Amino acid sequence: AGDGSGGPRGRRTRPNLRLVPIAVGSLLSNYGWYILLGCVVIYVIVQKISQSLAARQGGRAGAVDAADIEPDLVVRRQEALAAARLRMQEELNAQAERYKEKQRQLEEEKRRQKIAMWESMQEGKSYKGNLKLSQQEVESGASTSAAVPKSKPNKKPLRGGGYNPLSGEGGGTCSWRPGRRGPSAGG
Repeated sequence: AGDGSGGPRGRRTRPNLRLVPIAVGSLLSNYGWYILLGCVVIYVIVQKISQSLAARQGGRAGAVDAADIEPDLVVRRQEALAAARLRMQEELNAQAERYKEKQRQLEEEKRRQKIAMWESMQEGKSYKGNLKLSQQEVESGASTSAAVPKSKPNKKPLRGGGYNPLSGEGGGTCSWRPGRRGPSAGG
């Protein structure tokens, strides 16, 4: 029992070792393509990660080298960027001022209309007529400052004067008629 050739321990390990190639073979026969595909995917992912890490490290080193070589270029770029931002901010401020001025003019016009309406009501006149006249004056003043509107030529109607699609005349065999009114005739 102590020589190791015929003991109970030796017998158990040998049959287990015989089952390993069989288990591996059956595993490969059942899932071999999936295992191969998984290995290929893992390989591609590892390659992409290593390339991205190399690009990051190379980009950092290139940026540091460029700053060391040409500091004047970096300063000029920063100054140009600051000047462009300043220009854009000035344009934005100018647009905001124009908008505020238009809003003030509109509020002033509304105030004038309210005053005119109040005065006409105090005199006992209709304020709607005065309001329409003042709006026409504002529109005529705006139209003289803007481009001259084009006059529209006389247009013919698309259909004849007597055509009505719901009348059922001249439409052929199809005509629409309303349903009966009243409760439904069900039981």
